Amino acid sequence: MSAVDLYRAVAPPNAVDIIGRLAERARERRCLHLTAGRLGGGAAEVLRTAVPLLNELGVQTDWEVTGADPAYFAAVHGLQAALQGAERLLIEERLEHYLALNRLTAKKLRLDADVVVAHDVSPASLVASRSEGRWVWRCHFDCSRPQSDAWSFFRPIAEQFDAAVFSLPAFVGSLAVTRYIVAPSIDPLSEKNRDLGAAELASALHALALDRERPLLVQVGPLTRDGDPLAAIAVYRLVKRHHAVRLVLAGPTGDDRDDAAVLADVREAAQGDPDIAVRALPAEAHGQINALQRAATLVLQMSGRDDYGLAAAEAMWKGKPVIGRASGSLAELIIPEVTGYAVHSIEGAAFRARHLLNNPELIPRMGAAGREHVRRGFLLTRHLIDELALIVDLADGPRGARAATPSAPA
Repeated sequence: MSAVDLYRAVAPPNAVDIIGRLAERARERRCLHLTAGRLGGGAAEVLRTAVPLLNELGVQTDWEVTGADPAYFAAVHGLQAALQGAERLLIEERLEHYLALNRLTAKKLRLDADVVVAHDVSPASLVASRSEGRWVWRCHFDCSRPQSDAWSFFRPIAEQFDAAVFSLPAFVGSLAVTRYIVAPSIDPLSEKNRDLGAAELASALHALALDRERPLLVQVGPLTRDGDPLAAIAVYRLVKRHHAVRLVLAGPTGDDRDDAAVLADVREAAQGDPDIAVRALPAEAHGQINALQRAATLVLQMSGRDDYGLAAAEAMWKGKPVIGRASGSLAELIIPEVTGYAVHSIEGAAFRARHLLNNPELIPRMGAAGREHVRRGFLLTRHLIDELALIVDLADGPRGARAATPSAPA
């Protein structure tokens, strides 16, 4: 049995067969993905599984990274934050350093693929060194309201691509290139999402010093201002007035001064309350995240950012109702009163949590609906269908087309 056939047990009917038929059309094509690194979430997490699967299917797929120095990554992080709308001072020397190092990187890499996909900001300026083939900018964040100086710098880079791919229509920047919509996905067979036996789950929770004696409210996400763990604490305190619950906050910490201050505020807010557990985890703590989401009674996603985080989809795949802010991505993932609730305030989130705890029969019903919703629209198999369709469409179509071609979940 091939690796892709393993997904037949979890994917929608015929999804694997569709992948096989599209792969036959995409053979003889070379696809190249460019990212900032191979670790962490987002693009790297999907590519670690998708690249081997595509090669097994006969579609030559390579993956290169733009290794560089701290000054380069500082420039990239500042530019991306500004493209997301944050106020950042962009220093001309740093931006020129970013461009210069990518020009050096371009000389070291083989960029002559049929389809080249540059993920986010770090590899984007490599497009200036393009040869034959179609180039795609894959934007994993919301760039619809960028800082004007950042957009003035980056737009000429982005418009050298033949197409751009976004996660939601609301995230699309103003670009005169072909635009596609491809939602992210989760790998149901990965360490983060695979099924766990009772003994394995108990062992993981013991290692995290957690028990399940009381209902658990769990938020998995960055312990930073964007992740807004303080909002989750506020929700928990309102719920605890009526129910004996515990709160678990788990995820990576940030690496700047503001993020350190937020983490300090979170630890101070949790101090003295034995029912709040803060677990700072590395980005690769996939098994622990899996266990926490499976142990949860309800999952909170109070992030104030509108980017397409997949923690909600991961929780739904594990049969958990999700209560989250009514942002663009969560509005796409959450079907109100079916898979969870999209709320506009801390009070609204607490009200919905109390409602579910008062009506526990709703919890497994919503959990089952959430799992099916993710199965149909947000699994890796649908992502592979979109990826292969994109390769076929771009490699076979005329260069410079401008018609938008949004995808639909398969």
